[in-house]
Amino acid sequence: MTDAAAPAWIDAARASRAADVEVRVLASLDDLDQARELFDATWPSADGATQVTPNLARAVVHAGGYVSAAYADDRPVGAAFAVVGRHRDAGGTWQVHLHSHMAAVLPALRDRGIGRALKLHQRAWALEQGIDTVVWTFDPLVRRNVRLNLLLLGVDVDGFEPDFYGTLDDGINAGDPSDRLFAWWRLGSARVTSAIQGRLPPTDPKAFAATGADVRVVALPADIVDLRASDPVEARRWRHEVRSALLDAFAAGLVVVGVTSSGDLVLGRPR
Repeated sequence: MTDAAAPAWIDAARASRAADVEVRVLASLDDLDQARELFDATWPSADGATQVTPNLARAVVHAGGYVSAAYADDRPVGAAFAVVGRHRDAGGTWQVHLHSHMAAVLPALRDRGIGRALKLHQRAWALEQGIDTVVWTFDPLVRRNVRLNLLLLGVDVDGFEPDFYGTLDDGINAGDPSDRLFAWWRLGSARVTSAIQGRLPPTDPKAFAATGADVRVVALPADIVDLRASDPVEARRWRHEVRSALLDAFAAGLVVVGVTSSGDLVLGRPR
């Protein structure tokens, strides 16, 4: 165990105990098939196709990637899938990161900390491999993911792209453009440490504005997943309203600086 990873493994173990799960790295085809079943239960495709086949997951693991599952009473209740990627730093040099493509928890067991346990295990694993950055995308309309990423994990948000994945046909995203924010989880940063220790508070827009900084609040729906099913027209209105607000804010040079106590995005000028 590396010096950088040792405290991260302690954080991961603490999160797993709090969620009452055990998170394990997967390698065998049988275990990887359990992860496939969980992904498919979370994002069921209209044509019955699978999200990640076990042979693809096996290839990713063999190539140095990451697949894990969270177990409750030896039953998989969450899973995560990530590949090794590259990005250019400010000087133009290629650096390695872990691209976390999928993370899922069974719908009936959400909001009990399983997603956070999966991510903290992923953080410890990445640091053990000498990787200090994890990158992923997330839908700005899914309030619970916004709160998890910004408040409980301490990610930085670097960029926004409308319809990033194009058309998705799964049971959650079908018929809705795949707009995404880009999360950069800089694993050893003070912000991440504060978030993991529960010391990263919600952002108060009035207090932020009092510093003289330009600030904008982008309101989010209470539950976009339920809204898509109950009122697709209203869901599309939210999609276009949030997209327009984010594009305008980023074009003005603002960045995501936090989330309010009620779960809305706060954007401001970098300080």
